[in-house]
Amino acid sequence: MRTKINDILGNFLVFLMALMVINVLLQVLARGLKFSMPFTEELAGFLLVWVGLLGASYATGKHLHLAIDIIPRQSSPATQKKLNTMVNIIVIIFAFTVMVIGGIRLVYITLSLNQISPVMEIQKGYIYTVLPISGILIMYYSFLNMKFNPYTETENA
Repeated sequence: MRTKINDILGNFLVFLMALMVINVLLQVLARGLKFSMPFTEELAGFLLVWVGLLGASYATGKHLHLAIDIIPRQSSPATQKKLNTMVNIIVIIFAFTVMVIGGIRLVYITLSLNQISPVMEIQKGYIYTVLPISGILIMYYSFLNMKFNPYTETENA
């Protein structure tokens, strides 16, 4: 299941990045030709948010997230396992409270207030749905990450 989610998420991130590159190139070309395309700047911002948050989820799933591992690498395997579990529990708590609960509240409030992006006229609540989605993915990956010691074991997924 992890591999399948990694593949889907990775492919979706490649699609979003390609869309962002095309969008920014279109914006640069339009400015060079003195042609106005106001939606490109807003779309680039929205895509950047989605790529950043989903990319953090992907990095968590692939064990590529930034970590200071000086203490765990010098500890015994039992201590490493405990530290790994503790770190993942903290990540789960953060993802749940800030990203999932906070994200759902943000989506609800922006949809309730009918906040619309100025140029593309998209409800901002739909843009913000990436926050709880990413939070759920990070929680899922963190639960899986507690099952092995990243300092001594390798994972096949």
